[in-house]
Amino acid sequence: MNTQKLIFIVDDDPFINMLVVKRFTSEGYHLEAFSYGEECISALNKNPDLIILDYYFVNNDHKVMNGMEVFDKIKELKPETPVIMLSGQEKGEIVLEFARKGIDDYIIKDSNLIDNLKVAIDELFERQK
Repeated sequence: MNTQKLIFIVDDDPFINMLVVKRFTSEGYHLEAFSYGEECISALNKNPDLIILDYYFVNNDHKVMNGMEVFDKIKELKPETPVIMLSGQEKGEIVLEFARKGIDDYIIKDSNLIDNLKVAIDELFERQK
């Protein structure tokens, strides 16, 4: 049986997606990257073990869901799936709103992003054991 965990990274910044995929593939995880929440939601039937979700999405061609809307949809369809939020925003009220909704962790996009994400992922999978 394959115990390799499937992690979705959902970020409209291709650099962040590439960084996360490279770093955590080397840790032995299986990663799939998505640019928008809608793509992630369409792939939920793959039953990811974790979703790393950006808060703020920009698409100049059409309206896309923001992280909060995507999170709500994930929780509606797959309530057991843990979600770690990524954000460049340090707005307290956003963090509080996610905490209230049951986000598993919240990581600020800064120079420690990958290290902080590693700690969060390790802790999350450790708690699941």
